[in-house]
Amino acid sequence: MAEATTEAKLIQDYEAIRQRQHDLITGMLTVLPKIEKLGDERIAQVRDALFHADHPFLMVFVGPFSSGKSSILNALLGKTDLLPIGPTPTTDRINILRYGDEAQRMNSAGEADTVFYPSPMLRRVSFVDTPGLESILKVHEDTTRKFLHRCDVVMLVMLATRAMTQSNLEYLQIFKEYGKKIIIVINQVDLLSDEEKSTVRDYVLEQSRDKLGFVTDIWMVSARQAIAAYQPDGSRDEAAWQASGLNQIEAYIEKSLGDADRLRQKLQTPLQIVQNVHKNALEAVRANQSTFDSYRSITDNVERQLDYQKREQTKAVADTIKEIEYRFGAVIDRSNAALKEIFLFNKALRSLVSGVGELTGLARLFRRANTPSVVGMTFKNHKVFDPLDELSVIADKLPPRLEGQDMQDIDDLVKYGQKEVNNLPLMLREKLIGTIQAPLKYDREPFTGVRIDLDKIEDDARILETEKLESVRRNTLLYLAVWELIVIILVFALFQLWGPVNAGNDAPVGLLGLILLLCAALLGFAWLPLRGRMIAVQHANRLSQLQKNYIETMTKAADKQIEYGVKLRRDAIAPLTRLVDAQSSIQDEQLNSLQSSAQMIAKLEADLNAFGKRKFMGMTM
Repeated sequence: MAEATTEAKLIQDYEAIRQRQHDLITGMLTVLPKIEKLGDERIAQVRDALFHADHPFLMVFVGPFSSGKSSILNALLGKTDLLPIGPTPTTDRINILRYGDEAQRMNSAGEADTVFYPSPMLRRVSFVDTPGLESILKVHEDTTRKFLHRCDVVMLVMLATRAMTQSNLEYLQIFKEYGKKIIIVINQVDLLSDEEKSTVRDYVLEQSRDKLGFVTDIWMVSARQAIAAYQPDGSRDEAAWQASGLNQIEAYIEKSLGDADRLRQKLQTPLQIVQNVHKNALEAVRANQSTFDSYRSITDNVERQLDYQKREQTKAVADTIKEIEYRFGAVIDRSNAALKEIFLFNKALRSLVSGVGELTGLARLFRRANTPSVVGMTFKNHKVFDPLDELSVIADKLPPRLEGQDMQDIDDLVKYGQKEVNNLPLMLREKLIGTIQAPLKYDREPFTGVRIDLDKIEDDARILETEKLESVRRNTLLYLAVWELIVIILVFALFQLWGPVNAGNDAPVGLLGLILLLCAALLGFAWLPLRGRMIAVQHANRLSQLQKNYIETMTKAADKQIEYGVKLRRDAIAPLTRLVDAQSSIQDEQLNSLQSSAQMIAKLEADLNAFGKRKFMGMTM
């Protein structure tokens, strides 16, 4: 019981490691075909390793057609029609027999089909039925030979009546070159007498020793007797089974799969293949990276150029903004001077007369429709709006300046990109998708319609502000006139009361009142320049807001134009940068994947070294 439990644990551990090997190899096969300079033969080796890892133990039956290979396999699995048999070549493809919950044949487009069958034996071994080595179809022999390197043991099947033909001797030599375990199976021994059996066995033993250089197992079997050992109810006559000789194959499978060293060797075969290919793949990736290192800087160089070019474009916009700010600043300074002149204290009497005219309506009667306003005339004299006349010229220079710089930079990038492409190895050049070239058209849409918005802002600064200031000036003069009129009325009233006051000898009171009224009149005149300063501050604030709107309109359009220019540059050089980025990413992914595989290989190797060994207190014995 303990021995059975140990063997079951061994098989369980074997299956667990085999599945991990399968996962490792499957993962590597997604990476290896993408590695440049690795070689198809290396990838083919890993596919073979996958085949090893995907089969618990591989026993390949080879031999001339009609030697009974399919009959032996049918007998081993207890089903007479699992594989077709006949006197003519019935197997033109490799058939791999594997365990499955139900009988099923899976045809593939390759050289091998898989036959699933629920036999307990197939849980521990996979059988391979190959085309006849002496088939009239030469392709059969080629197919079989290509499959031999995958197997763990070769079962060379020959007929007892045609044992050790010249072809069979040649096949033994070929199998020896493959380095495989070889067992000679002589079928149809039921047709021989005991003496003939001994003679045939001795002859085959002698010939195989000469060809192989060592003594191999020779099993005398009868597939017909083995099939006859099965009863109609599915049971098996063990005595007849022993007499058929197929019990030797069955016992070999039990022994081989119960031996830890043999199972470990079975697992080590695909792992060794993977280790060798992994080493070559890692060397290839690092060599590719070393070769590609000089090209990785292309993307960084392009990005640095794009950043520099964008900074230059942004600087051009900033220079334009400074000129706009300077012009608006000049307008504010000149308008302040003009408003100061309008509301001078020494012009108070003239302002009072104008205010009376506004109050009485006489000013409106004498004011002609086309007569320039006082503010307009004063602003004209101070050339307040001359700096605004320069704004359109300054603003209109920016779009063609940006466009010209865009086209020049794109041409430089295209020349740089074409030079770098020509320097690429042919292997990389062939992967370039697209053409490095300047754009066929240039879109000026971001600045379309901006002139209308800017003209409106300039008009607001000129016309609306002038009209607003003129309205404020008239209201100010009107307030001044009302104030002074009130003072005059109060002075007149005081004189009316002066007589009674004098009569009461209270002259100082009247004199004091008169002085206070005269001070109030002067205060009204003094308020005029103060009001002018307030108006100038309010006007400057409004101009500053207009300046902000003007700059925001320009900046918004310029930013869009700059981003568009950056996109044109990126699009022009994109085939090269895409190639470099893609190859860099691929190589980094390949290296990361191989490094991850290396960890899995190391862990599998450690587990294989401990496979089948007893453990005592956590230590492998």
